[in-house]
Amino acid sequence: MISKTLVAASTKPIILSVLISGEDYGYQIIQRVKEISGGTLEWSDNMLYPVLRRLEKGGLLVSRWKISKKGRLRRYYRITEQGREELDSERRQWMSVHQALSKLWKPLPSLK
Repeated sequence: MISKTLVAASTKPIILSVLISGEDYGYQIIQRVKEISGGTLEWSDNMLYPVLRRLEKGGLLVSRWKISKKGRLRRYYRITEQGREELDSERRQWMSVHQALSKLWKPLPSLK
């Protein structure tokens, strides 16, 4: 299980990364994250929607109401240019952390 702190820290770059390929609505974002994480990240509506609203207030996303292919009214989110710039910054930061950890983490010696 992934710690709540790490999940919280990774939520913004994950959402922005999911939406870089096009607009989507909340439930589909949750399903996409579950799929790409192999089920290790299982987000709930209660966790996702406040983050989407915060990203929208921050200018990183815009939303619009639209009728889905199944005829349901859904709120679709799309990344903005500011969101793309933020994703680029987040990506650089996360890659720096990843590179540092990759250098530090080697196979653990056996305890014989």
